[in-house]
Amino acid sequence: MTSAARAAGWLRVMPGVFVLIWATGFIVARYGMPYAPPLKFLAVRYALTFVAFGLWAVLARVAWPATRAQWGHLMVTGVLVQAGYLAGVWAAVRIGMGSGLVALLVGLQPVLTGVWLSMRGGSITRRQWAGLLLGLTGLVLVVSRKFGDGGEVSLQTMSLAVAALLSITVGTLYQKRFVAPCDVRSASVVQFAAALVATLPLALLETAPIVWNAQSIGAMAWSVLVLSLGGSSLFYILIQRGSAAAVTSLLYLVPPTTAIMAWLLFSEPITALTLLGTAITAIGVSLVVRAPKG
Repeated sequence: MTSAARAAGWLRVMPGVFVLIWATGFIVARYGMPYAPPLKFLAVRYALTFVAFGLWAVLARVAWPATRAQWGHLMVTGVLVQAGYLAGVWAAVRIGMGSGLVALLVGLQPVLTGVWLSMRGGSITRRQWAGLLLGLTGLVLVVSRKFGDGGEVSLQTMSLAVAALLSITVGTLYQKRFVAPCDVRSASVVQFAAALVATLPLALLETAPIVWNAQSIGAMAWSVLVLSLGGSSLFYILIQRGSAAAVTSLLYLVPPTTAIMAWLLFSEPITALTLLGTAITAIGVSLVVRAPKG
C-alpha cells in the first residue's frame, strides 16, 4: 500500500476515531471525579500535555507559528476550546450531572454553529429553524424527567454545561476564522499553555487535594495520552481540513456513544424517553448542518 493510499484510508476513518475518543472524555470525567477536584485535575492535565507536546515538537523540529497574531489566536482558542469547555464539563459532572446528559447538552454545538454560519450568510432557512426546534424539543424530553432527581439538573449544573457548550462553539468558529494552518504539535503547545495559565489561578482556590490512586492515575493517563494528544489533535486537524459545520456535525454522534459507554461502565439508565429525545435531537441537528441541495 502506498503512502497516499494509507493517508486516504486514515482520512476516511479519522471522523469515526474522533467520535469514539471524544465520547470517552465524559466517561473519564465521571471515572476520575471522586478523587480530584475538577480544576486541579485539569491544571495537571494541561501541564503534562504541554510538556508532552513540547518535547514532541522540539524532537520533530516542527515549524512554529510565524507571527505574533497567530500566537495570540492560538492562545484564545486554547482558553475557549480547552480551558472553558473542559472546566464546564468537569464541574457539572462533579456537582452531579450524569456524563450522558452533559454529552447531550454539549452535543447541541452543531445547532449553534449551523445557525451562526447561516446568520453570517444572511438568513436562516425554514429547514434549519425546524432542525433547531427539533433539537431543543429532544433536549427538553431528556432534561424534563431529571429535574429534582438528585440534583442532576439544577440551575448550577445547567449553567456550567451551557457555558461549556458556548465556549467550545465560539472557540471552534474562532479557530476556523482566524487560525492559519500550522503544525498541530506546535499549535497544541501554545493552546495548552494558554489553558494552563487560565486554569491554574482558579485551581489553586480549590481546597481539596488530588488523591492519587490507580483510578485517578488511569484517568489522568487517558486524559493526557488519548484525549489531549489524540482527540484534541484530531479536532484541530478536522477543523483545518473541513468546514466548521461539517466538523461539528460529528459531535451529535457523541451523546449516544457516551450514553452506551455510561450504561456499560456506570449503569446509568437508558430509558425510552432518553432514546427518543436523543434521536429527535440528532435529527434536528442534521437538519441544521446539512448542506443545501445544489
